[in-house]
Amino acid sequence: MDDSEGLVSIGAFAHRVGLAPSALRFYDDCGVLRPAFVDEATGYRYYHPGQEPRAVLVRRLRKAGLPLTEATTVLDGTRSQARAVLREHLERARETAAATRSAIESILADLSPRASVSRARVGGAELASAVRQVAPAVADPAVAREFPVLGGVLVELDRQEIRLAATDRYRLAVRTLRPDLIEGGPGRVVVDAAAMKEAAAWAVRHAEVEVELDGSEAARVRENGGGVRTLPAVEGTFPDYRVLLEDRPAVRHRLIAGRVALRDRLAETGGPVTLHAEDDRIRVVGEDPPAATVPAIRTGPPLSITFDPVVLVAALDAGVGPDVLLEVRDPVSPVVVRSADQGSFTTLVMPVLRRAGHHRET
Repeated sequence: MDDSEGLVSIGAFAHRVGLAPSALRFYDDCGVLRPAFVDEATGYRYYHPGQEPRAVLVRRLRKAGLPLTEATTVLDGTRSQARAVLREHLERARETAAATRSAIESILADLSPRASVSRARVGGAELASAVRQVAPAVADPAVAREFPVLGGVLVELDRQEIRLAATDRYRLAVRTLRPDLIEGGPGRVVVDAAAMKEAAAWAVRHAEVEVELDGSEAARVRENGGGVRTLPAVEGTFPDYRVLLEDRPAVRHRLIAGRVALRDRLAETGGPVTLHAEDDRIRVVGEDPPAATVPAIRTGPPLSITFDPVVLVAALDAGVGPDVLLEVRDPVSPVVVRSADQGSFTTLVMPVLRRAGHHRET
């Protein structure tokens, strides 16, 4: 070999593309990146500078954790095949990262020393409003008897905010509060929903209250005058709602409509109801005609999606303000129901599978 042939040794090529010579030998054996020339006498491998982009792409794919069986599709397949493989790998990576984060956070929480009492101070009316919005998502008594944790409200306290969450598997409601004061370490406890509602009705009469979590995972709502309401804990592990909220796929459809108008049309409909979003309106079609129409703003392609009206009405009732925003990925994925006037409150509602006529569970 000499420089006039334009080939470089495996060591020089490895330095240029950021791969170890041993990795290049491995990729040669796998057929992913063959050298341009192999000296039969010495077995030395030589590479052409034109192979650098492929080698760099191999390094980037391996750094991203892509298996070689899939990397070859990206390297040698069509652009559409490559995009499909990369999107699937990205989704797997997100799911793995979320599961890993949840597991490590749980272990860290067990290992970290906790203050004897964690507390946060909020407005009494603000706490009552949060409970009013979240409590409707608690499971009904029949389901709660089988799954007690679904009959409770999750109270979470960290160094920045309080979060209340509830779910019945078909609907998830989460409200975030920014306290005036936070003391102690993080904590979480699922409390009895009925007790939480009673505490909220009491708290609304006080300017400020403190939410307390102690080391035994009991919860209390206390006011400055010494009054206190104890919230019994509910046994069980609350579903990891953060995975649903933080790792949702991209939204394809957004529908904005009058909250009360949409709510009233749904309340008049029995059985599964389908929303047909077309142009500047939503047609609300139930089991019995006629269909009702609600003015709307739509972004994204036309959409038809089916709900249990009782579930969606409850989500709309929990909102505030004149408008409601529905964020939809597709007709079978959880739908985010938001209010423009309450960014700290989020509801997820499961649509109904029209073919089977059953709910999907979160």
